[in-house]
Parts: sequence; structure tokens; C-alpha cells
Amino acid sequence: MRWLLLAALCGVPAAMCNGAEVASGCWQGTIEIPGNSIDVIVDLVQDSSAIWSGSVIAPALELKGAPLSEIAVDAASVTFALQRGFARTADEKAQFTARVEGDAMTGTFRQAGHSAPFALRKTGPALVELPPHSTAIAREIEGQWTGDYEFGGSPRHVTITLSNHADAPATAEFVVVGKRTTNLPVDLITQDEGLLRIESSEIGINFEGHYRKESGDIKGVFEQGSIELPLTLRRAG
Repeated sequence: MRWLLLAALCGVPAAMCNGAEVASGCWQGTIEIPGNSIDVIVDLVQDSSAIWSGSVIAPALELKGAPLSEIAVDAASVTFALQRGFARTADEKAQFTARVEGDAMTGTFRQAGHSAPFALRKTGPALVELPPHSTAIAREIEGQWTGDYEFGGSPRHVTITLSNHADAPATAEFVVVGKRTTNLPVDLITQDEGLLRIESSEIGINFEGHYRKESGDIKGVFEQGSIELPLTLRRAG
């Protein structure tokens, strides 16, 4: 039941809107789980690049600012999902639809074969801290890079492939090979002058390093939770 409640919260912000100003805001109300009413606060906001962000607070479930994902808004509807990590499996991720009429938002969440209605009312402007977005990277660091580090007495081999895309942020493939091969999901790539940062927030692993033109490598650290290990990447081949 707890996972069902968490999934329900994801549906809270899903709203039909006739424009960004209609869906944006702080929404408060309840999710009507059978036999239980859950108080929630949902914030939705669109930044200057037309990218939507959102979060949900549910004191009864100890959720405070849980991020929302897969936000899609058009003139007829809004769809939403709760950020990965709150549902047990990808198949159980909640998907939602809702309708906005004035300051009232009503909708339904569907998850793992279950559904429940919710009703919210806009109480003011959204209070969402906008997340950072990926950027393009310098052309000189595009391509495949490899490096090695040691963790717990065992060697690890890292391969990172960086790519730019026309009119879109850069992407990266981040593979760690130890006792098994792990292809990390990358959700943030930024470069500020010589500092490159690659984040896999779902797994809790990051790489941050400086590109050194004179030596042709990227010297940095592999971060896993509070652990930081030196890692230097060099051109593959």
C-alpha cells in the first residue's frame, strides 16, 4: 500500500492547462486512496527555456520536495510521473492525467493496475528550485575516454563516451567494468570552461574533472556517495 500511495502522489501535479500560467503554481489538496485521505502540496513551474519542473510534499509519507519527471503540458492536458527511485520497478512507475478549471485541479493516477482520484486548489506561485540542465561540451573533448581506479581492493575500468548534438545538450555513455559491467544512466552533463561534470543521480555516482590540453587528458575524481577516488581519463585507443 505504501508504494501505491507514493505513486498516487506522482499523479497530483498532472493537470490540464490552457497555457503555462494555468498549470504553474502551488497546488494543495488530497489524494483519495480507498480508506485513506493523503494531504499533498504540489508545485509546478516552467523556466525561461520552456522546461517544466515540479515537486511534491506529503508529510504523512515523509515526502518533502520529491521531484517529478516526464512532465508534458499542452492545451488539453498535463501528464506526470514521480522521479525514478520511488516506485519499486520501472513497470510500476505511476502515470497521471488531470484537468484544470480556474483554481481547481482534478485528476486520476494509474499505477500497477490501481487508480485513485485527487483534487487540488491553487494557493499561490510555485516554490520549486529549478534543477540544473545539461549543456553542450567543447568539441575537443567529444569522443571516447577511458581510465582506471581501485575500489575496495578491486580494479575498476571506466569508459565514458561524450557526444554533442545539434540544438540539444550533450549526452554521455558511462560504463564501469569490475566484477560486472554497469552502464550508468546519465542525467546531467555540464562543462564550465575546463571543468567537466557527469552525474548519474539515480545510482549516486558522478565524475568531475578538468580537461588538460597540454597532456590531452581529463584529470578528476570518481564520486560514489561520500567516497571520492582519483580518476584520470585518456583518449581511447
